[in-house]
This record gives sequence, C-alpha cells and structure tokens, in this order.
Amino acid sequence: MSLIYDRTGNRKYLTISERSAFLRAAAEMPAETRSFCMLLAYSGARISEVLSLTSSRVDLAAGLVVFESLKKRRAGMYRGVPLPRDLLAALDQIHNISGSRGAPELSSGLLWPWSRTTAWTRVKDAMARAAVIGPQATPKGLRHGFAVGALQAGIPINLVRRWLGHARLSTTEIYAEAIGDEERAIAERFWKTF
Repeated sequence: MSLIYDRTGNRKYLTISERSAFLRAAAEMPAETRSFCMLLAYSGARISEVLSLTSSRVDLAAGLVVFESLKKRRAGMYRGVPLPRDLLAALDQIHNISGSRGAPELSSGLLWPWSRTTAWTRVKDAMARAAVIGPQATPKGLRHGFAVGALQAGIPINLVRRWLGHARLSTTEIYAEAIGDEERAIAERFWKTF
C-alpha cells in the first residue's frame, strides 16, 4: 500500500495550492484551531504528536518545536522541526509560551487538551472551508503534503526524513513518487537545463 495513493489511485497528499487554501481557511477559525492547523501544515507532524505538545517543547529562541516521535517502539525519541518565526510568534501569543517558562505547572500542560476526535473534526472543518475534498483532506494528508512539498522545494531528503521522524530513508523516498503538478514542477526545472 502506497503512502501517497489510496487503493484506487487517488492522491492522499495535499498539493501546494490545497495547503495554501487550508491555511487561509484556518486563519479564519478560532485561535486555538488556527494554531493547531498551522502547526500540522508547517511541521509535518502526526496529529498525536501535535496533541501531545507542551509549551516546554516550543523553543522560541532556536526557532523550532521538539516533537516526541510517538510512532517509535520506545519512548524518549525526539526530533526538532524548524518553524517560521511568524508561526512561533502566533504559538507564543495564543498559548503564552513565554509566560509559562518560569512555571513548571504551565509549561507541562498540553497546548491543545483535545481528544483525537476533536482535533480531527477541527482539521476536517478547515478542509471543508478550503473546499479540499477527497482522501487528501485529512491530517495525514497534511503530513504527506508537507513531505512532498519539502522535497519539491529542494530540501535535502535526509532533513525531510529527520523532520518527519522516519527511521528509514526508504520511507521518506516514497514521497519522491509524487505526480501531477508536483512532478511537472520537477520536470520543468529539468527542462530549463536544455
């Protein structure tokens, strides 16, 4: 079973334009939903990894978020993912990251104390508002879209592997199979060499 296509050959990842539409729709939603959706889109993290995030794992000075890789077979496997400064500022403003630094009881609390079902529903609502439909209109579709978009942007595959928390490079390489607009953009870069 492919990570990027379902059993009938439908794409399971968001394109760049779909991700942009999703982020525009999320920008119109309540602050906590907006920050959750933005973090999913910009980090490539799994929904459970974002839901387990505390303010102590948001490193404003270094410009990254540290996720525990929850799909690993043992606990305590962490990875840092760099984020845009404006997203970090939004996380700080919405979740009071800076204000919780001196208070362990605040820095250890979940940023989104939601169930997976609530988180899933909020992402699906943003997808509907963005008119993104199909198998890609899921939190996992954001993760897949992050990987495809990062590779398309020329990010080295070893960095994409680390950001996604993949144990093996072969798992990340699957995202290089993207077709459609993404494949065309890659081909156009090649055609310019003629």
